[in-house]
Formats: sequence, C-alpha cells, structure tokens
Amino acid sequence: MPMDCYAVMIYLAIILAGYVVVSIADSFVPREIEMRLRISKAKVIFTQDKIVRGGKVIALYSRVIDAHAPTAIVLPSNGKSVSVKLRSGDLAWNTFMSFADDLRRPDQYIAVKQPVYSYTNILFSSGTTGEPKAIPWTHATPLRCAGEAWAHLDIRQGDVISWPTNLGWMVGPLVLYSALLNGATIALYKGSPLGRGFGKFVQDAGVTILGTVPSIVKTWKKTGCMDSLDWSRVRHFATTGEASSLDDDLWLSGRNRYKPIFESCGGTELGSAFVGGCPLQPQAFAAFSTPSMSISFVILNDSGIPYPDDQPCIGELAIIPTMLGASTTLLNADHNAVYFKNMPLYNGMPLRRHGDLLERMVGGYYKAHGRADDTMNLGGIKTSAIEIEQVCNRAHERVLETAAISMPPPGGGPEQLIIISVLKDGPPINAESLKQAFASAIHSKLNPLFKVSSVAIVPDFPRTASNKIMRRSLRSQFGKAGSSSNSKL
Repeated sequence: MPMDCYAVMIYLAIILAGYVVVSIADSFVPREIEMRLRISKAKVIFTQDKIVRGGKVIALYSRVIDAHAPTAIVLPSNGKSVSVKLRSGDLAWNTFMSFADDLRRPDQYIAVKQPVYSYTNILFSSGTTGEPKAIPWTHATPLRCAGEAWAHLDIRQGDVISWPTNLGWMVGPLVLYSALLNGATIALYKGSPLGRGFGKFVQDAGVTILGTVPSIVKTWKKTGCMDSLDWSRVRHFATTGEASSLDDDLWLSGRNRYKPIFESCGGTELGSAFVGGCPLQPQAFAAFSTPSMSISFVILNDSGIPYPDDQPCIGELAIIPTMLGASTTLLNADHNAVYFKNMPLYNGMPLRRHGDLLERMVGGYYKAHGRADDTMNLGGIKTSAIEIEQVCNRAHERVLETAAISMPPPGGGPEQLIIISVLKDGPPINAESLKQAFASAIHSKLNPLFKVSSVAIVPDFPRTASNKIMRRSLRSQFGKAGSSSNSKL
C-alpha cells in the first residue's frame, strides 16, 4: 500500500492486536511479492485496488493476485468503493470493517501484551544469494527509533514531520515511531513527492521537519518546481537512503535561509542509523557529523585491523555489538554467519559486519562510499547484484553473462546502475539495444524504480580462484574508464 493514513492505522492495529506486520513495498512486481509472502508465511494481505501517481495508474490488487497471495483485504483508491472484481474469499475494506459493527464498543480495543523481544515487523533487505533477508524487528526497535530521532533530529512534541517513504522500507516505520513516540504529527501526502503539489503541501501543512531522499531533491532542483514556496516553518531538513550531493544539499538548505540538513545512514537490520547528524554540532553538507547515539563502530583497513579513532581513513565499517533494537535473528538465513562469521575481534568481542564503506575525514566528519560487498543502493533501495544479474542474464539472446555494479556520478550523489555484459559469439550488437532490453526486464521482473544508467560490453570478467566475479575490480576498472555512457571496456 502507499503510506497514507489507512496504512498507518492498519500497521498500528496489527501490532496492537499482538500480530506481526510484514512490510512489502508497493513498487514490487508479483514475483518479489510472492517471495516475501512465502518467506514470512503471511496469513492476510492488505492492499489497494490501484494507485494513481504522477498521472499513471498502477494496479496493485492484480499484482497481489499474480503473487498467489493469501486472503486480501482491498482498500479503494477513491475512498468510496473498490474498482476491481475481487477473488473469492477476498474482502473489500468496508466489508472487513463492518465485522466490528455488532461489538458493544467497536471503537475501543485493549492492546495485547507481548514480550519485549517478540516480533512486531518483518522487513526485507537484499541478500547476496538472490533471496532477500527477512529481518524481524522487535518491540525494542521502536524505542531505539524514537530515542535516536529525539537525539539526532531534535523531534519534539508539536513538530510536524513529512518524509516521503513507504512502510515497505525501514524509513516508513522508523518515521512512524520517531514522530508518534515523541509527540509529533506525521504529515502524509497522497501523490508523487516529485512535483510542486508536494511542496505546497509542505507549506500548507506547516511542516517543521522535512525528510528527503537525495534523488528527490535532485529532481526538485532540476525542475525548479519548488520556487517561490514558503517553507519558513521548516526548522531543519533530514535525508537518508542514498549518498547526497554537496550542490543539491546546498540548494535544499537554501529553500529556508540555509537551515541545517541532518544526514543519516543506517540499515534495516540495525533498526535505525549508525552515523548521522546532531543539532549540537556544526553540520557539513553531504557528510555526517557523529556516530549514532546508540552505536559504536570502527573502520577497518584492508587487513581487517581497525584504524585509530582519530585518524582520517576510508575502509569497511564494522559495528561493536550489541545494540538495542538491532536484529538478533533472520527468518531465512543464519544470522551469525551473515553478520559475525570471520569478523575480527575487538576488545575480545567479535565485530558485527555491516558492509558499508565509510570515510572518516579531517575534523571528525564522515562520508559514505556505498557498499563493500555485492549489495548496492538504487534510489534508496538496497538490492543485490545477483538479483539484477539473474534478470539481465535472460533479457537478451546474445547475453552470456552479466555483472551489475553501481557507481556514484562524477560530482557525487546517488549511485547509478551499470550493467556489464559478456556476449555469446555472433554479429556485433549495439550497447543501446542491450540497455533497453535490460531496462525492460528489470522494470517488469524486478522493480520499475531501478533505472539502468549505462551498459558496457567486455570479453570476460575478472574472477577469484573460486570463480566468483570480482565486482570490486569492475568498479575500479569502470571508474578509471571515466565514462558514464554506454561503452566497451
């Protein structure tokens, strides 16, 4: 579902009743929905008949049917009646709600108490095997979300928070808990956040904290759609999901007398951020000013040895366990193997793997450099190279094998998807034709939000002794090529 007042109400009601929310983003194709339903063993799915967004009609209920979903409760997009014919056993929202009509007090409910480490929410983050990791949040996770929001975003009672997101991704429930547990109000916009309509909503709703994703800000800046709007109520901005561009941050801050932007970087399995900003410190555009209040971490060199805490450096982030609200189990993988196996010891404790490359700069600021493993961040969504490659390998008859990598643009900012391909013998083929085939396959079989930036054709891939593709070498090679256009390497 889109993140509207009904979605928030349903989310909270499921937890109130002692059940567990399964979060699935509304952008996924049926195959991805089916996989998440199977892994979580969901019993009921709440969805909408369709979404009208940016002038486009997106059918949601039909995807649910194609995903062989369990019983569906379908909300109408027009707020009146469902516009599609339902499967036998599925229920329209009004019918579902009518089941409470005969209760003595249909609008009063007693919360079902659960142990603190029982599950509240199952979310998904990309794995390196092609199947997403199913990550449970417990009743402790909301407390961490709220505490960090208080400390790092200065969320107060009476604030109005708007942050375009979805309950299918961790930012959705994080915003929900961060606002409501701190006494703030959530401003929910129905429609695309890319146009002037959203900016006017921010103005008219009196938003005091505006959360963003860097790619959204880039669109605002490029189109000029937010010009002349009054955002004077905005006390500060926040951003997460992707690497920010210094120029875009400067533009955003300038929308209201250069108010600060608090950057944040975390992970679904952490339940919140590991590094961010803080209102007690000077902020630098496109950088983080401090580790999270509830996390300690080190940065490892190529030999797995932590750099000194005061030394400027760049390396793989490793977290010092444990953390309130962070994952301790996975539904479909070995948690210890994923996060702790083969990690070095620090003060006698095994460090926790996270997979991000982090730079500590002069002055103690930090900058994110994407993933160290085969996971990438596209439009604020973590996905694995293997997921993309499995789709692209079948996208064109001439493709023998593909490797998916992501690279930031030369001026910094969100990662761009690059597909590198090895072809079967045959006549020459245009890289632009391959790009269109890959884009079409990813749009229909994985996620329409993933955009192919460029395609490269190579004779073969660099490999490890165990025959695994060395994507780090490809990223280095492609970076040295210095081109973001379709090419051969």
